[in-house]
Amino acid sequence: MRTSILCGLIVVSSSFLWAADQITPLDVKLGLWETTWTTQAMGQMPIPADALANLTPEQRARLEAAMAARNAKGPASGSHKTCLTKEKLTKDAFNDKQQCTSTVVSSSSHKLVVKLDCAEQDMKSTGTFKVEALSSEETKGTMEMVATGGGHTMNVNNSFTSKWVGSDCGTVK
Repeated sequence: MRTSILCGLIVVSSSFLWAADQITPLDVKLGLWETTWTTQAMGQMPIPADALANLTPEQRARLEAAMAARNAKGPASGSHKTCLTKEKLTKDAFNDKQQCTSTVVSSSSHKLVVKLDCAEQDMKSTGTFKVEALSSEETKGTMEMVATGGGHTMNVNNSFTSKWVGSDCGTVK
């Protein structure tokens, strides 16, 4: 579950998707982009109480040990490629998720700041997504989230840089 949350945050934060009626799209080239990201998660994963209740004491101990080991490991990093289309550039990825709402804090053709509020089952998360177009071929950004639930809190900090690779996306979606 933690991995899927982190992957979801990374994909959302690096795909340049937002609402056309509330923001000015970034002045970036369309086509193939490569994003390099680093994510640091600290604290305990906010697992809903009913999910914890379904775990055996052994399963819960393994889960807690795995989370402690992950926290001790430090930041995770990676990269992926995505195809940025005009449709994606004007679509609101944050509000596609029924459990999330987004509020545009500021927007220009060079910088976007969005506040996020999400709720899923007994877990709530809030945060801020920022992305800046350094040029039409390079962006950088951050996403900081705090998730709470089941008496636990987890802070997730993601930073990324993206570079335009070319206009042809090939098989990358």
